[in-house]
Amino acid sequence: MSEKEKLPYRPCAGMMIMSNQGKIFIAQRMKVEKNYISESNIYNKAWQMPQGGIDEGENPIDAAIREIKEETSIPKETLTCIKKCNDILYYDLPEQWIGKLWHGKYRGQAQHWFLFRFDGDDSNIDIHHVEQPEFHQWRWADIDEILNVIVPFKYDVYKRVIAEFRDLVKPS
Repeated sequence: MSEKEKLPYRPCAGMMIMSNQGKIFIAQRMKVEKNYISESNIYNKAWQMPQGGIDEGENPIDAAIREIKEETSIPKETLTCIKKCNDILYYDLPEQWIGKLWHGKYRGQAQHWFLFRFDGDDSNIDIHHVEQPEFHQWRWADIDEILNVIVPFKYDVYKRVIAEFRDLVKPS
């Protein structure tokens, strides 16, 4: 067994947030990993849906709602959970990041994915005035655009999430 295989996956919640127009919230990460990757790396240009760790003893749906608030300022009252992904989805970090991100404790993430409908308006979203900003810009995207703008190592997870939620993503 390799050193990587000895490491566990980090429990995580992933959130697809859908607007009333049937668009998906995506955001571009800040360069928080700059100590581990080059400035020209695709990760610095990539977009993602919100995600975050599940604290010990925390329910995945509660973690999802907490993470949405922490990363986007979106109030819980403007969200409706439409569906939870049937499976926990796993991804591994690129080799050069293992042992560096998350204090070297994890090889990747085990993600519980949720689809939420957002019934607020754009003024409810503020990625800059949160305790620990993770994103420097955000936008609404068509579901078919997402796979073209994400980091490659998350591609398979995002492909499965999109397939599972696709029929539910539509204007209200």
